[in-house]
Amino acid sequence: MSEDRAFPADPESTFDLIDRAKAGDQRAIERLFDRHLKPLQRWAKGRLPQWARDLADTEDLVQDVLLQTFKRIDNFEVRRVGALQAYLRQAVVNRVRDELRRKARQPEATDLNGLELELSPSPLEDAIGREAAERYQRALQVLKPEEREAIIGRIEMGYSYDELAQVLGKPSADAARKTAQRALVRLAEEMKRVSEQ
Repeated sequence: MSEDRAFPADPESTFDLIDRAKAGDQRAIERLFDRHLKPLQRWAKGRLPQWARDLADTEDLVQDVLLQTFKRIDNFEVRRVGALQAYLRQAVVNRVRDELRRKARQPEATDLNGLELELSPSPLEDAIGREAAERYQRALQVLKPEEREAIIGRIEMGYSYDELAQVLGKPSADAARKTAQRALVRLAEEMKRVSEQ
């Protein structure tokens, strides 16, 4: 097994691990941490503008978000598949915003050229264009939660199908692949509908 995988193949669902973590199982917390660290780091990479990276390296920021989240895991309520993944992404986005605000309060460390980077396109916008990215975001919100999580996990976070199966609670990589494919078809339909409005 490759060591650069985000986490090893694991039959335990995120639901099971969260339940065990709430019961005080430190090993379950470690498994959740390992399962989410690398994919979240990949997802977050590039979301912190270059001028703000001297304050908080993205990898350290993600690691800190995970540590803080798992310290309070008893307060986390699982309501649907992908809930933890969505919560962690939002926590990272919030921390990035906090870092940007903190950096903005330090004018001596900011020059006018650096401010332009905040307005530069995200990696997704670079790949598909700003208008397409806006259609993508609007269409994504219309999808069912599992479809949305499958797309975000596969496209934005770069999960392998094995990783996606674990995050979505699917029995196999093939089941996760089929879920992601169906979700992408629905996304394309919704993006087309959005562009026709």
